[in-house]
Amino acid sequence: MDHSHSATDRNVEFQHRLAAQLNTHANGVAERWVGSCRRDLLDHIVVLNERHLKRLLSEYVRYHHEDRTHLGLGKGTPEGRIRSQASGRVLSQERLGGLHHRYNRAA
Repeated sequence: MDHSHSATDRNVEFQHRLAAQLNTHANGVAERWVGSCRRDLLDHIVVLNERHLKRLLSEYVRYHHEDRTHLGLGKGTPEGRIRSQASGRVLSQERLGGLHHRYNRAA
């Protein structure tokens, strides 16, 4: 039986591994989402308080899934946004208080 590492040493090593797994820098998907959220929203807004931040993040999540195109989805959206008509008048809908827009063609 190897007694070279005490139970405390093994516990500390385990905690370091666990912390690395939980760290957003160790999770590429979370890191990309946070980066997108910062570039698309938070770098352009002054957050007033926690309630304001929660509302902004809720709106951003909706925008991210319904309107923001993703290269990994062939420029589609996670919600499967249907492409509009090929011709016709273009309509603009504000998203995130006018920071971004969704464009559709009139039917």
